[in-house]
Amino acid sequence: MELLEGLKAQIEGKNIRIVLPEGTEPRILEAAARLNKEGILVPVLVGKVSEVEKVANENNFDISGIEILDPANYGEFDMMVDSFVERRNGKATKEDAQKILLDENYFGTMLTYMGKVDGMVSGAVHSTGDTVRPALQIVKTKPGVSRTSGAFVMLKDDTRYIFSDCAINIELDAEGLAGVAVESAKTAKIFGIDPKIAMLSFSTKGSAKHDLATKVEEATKLAKEMAPELPIEGEIQFDAAIVPSVGQQKAPGSEVAGYANVFVFPSLEAGNIGYKIAQRLGGFEALGPILQGLNKPITDLSRGCSAEDVYKLSIITACQSL
Repeated sequence: MELLEGLKAQIEGKNIRIVLPEGTEPRILEAAARLNKEGILVPVLVGKVSEVEKVANENNFDISGIEILDPANYGEFDMMVDSFVERRNGKATKEDAQKILLDENYFGTMLTYMGKVDGMVSGAVHSTGDTVRPALQIVKTKPGVSRTSGAFVMLKDDTRYIFSDCAINIELDAEGLAGVAVESAKTAKIFGIDPKIAMLSFSTKGSAKHDLATKVEEATKLAKEMAPELPIEGEIQFDAAIVPSVGQQKAPGSEVAGYANVFVFPSLEAGNIGYKIAQRLGGFEALGPILQGLNKPITDLSRGCSAEDVYKLSIITACQSL
């Protein structure tokens, strides 16, 4: 609750606009109604107005005053089509664009790209690919960032950690892992975490010899070159990263070992398993995935999300836009 109040304080009064493309999904409407009532940010819904209002009425959600945009009746649709064709740089014709932009995720992403809104939250009824693909095609990654990645904020009592990449890239090279580390540090700062980054492996400082450990070692060097101001350690095992006594023994003299709070996993397999173990056995709340490295903030919900998740991640996405 303290964390959420801190995030709200960052965006209060800034009229940050977040588009929610899945306008006929009850969980989305419940979250939008709550956000609108509290005045934390400005939710924008996508869908046919009559259909959105019908679902809201059926569920007793007060969405009065919330803007609803229908792609099929959007006043600036032609301008959006031209902008999309230009952005796709020959990969889509005007006719293609007119069809593609009727899709709510493409429409919402273009609203974000064109600055009509400040960010997008989707994925309650769409797959990760349906949310991420338009983002990569239109918003694209920041200069110097080769890949987007997915981070989770892990919360328990007063403890906060960042776990990444747990959602997007099945496997990354050393440069990709380094990029994830730097972007994860930026995510950490949004949540008031002073980042201490552990580049995780099954080896600590050469204790095991294998190409996979060497890749993480190389990624650590690259990350330090990219952001020399950040405390980064690797390759390092999880116990050495989080337990001070083990950290002292396995990586003596390290400012990160034993005190890490940002964990970069060596693969999606490891990251996905890791955050779910922490969630299900460790009792941590997992907020995310938060997409990192994009030019504009876009968040991919889990299809199993609750209205509370949508509410929280809308606030987080708004904070990313600052």
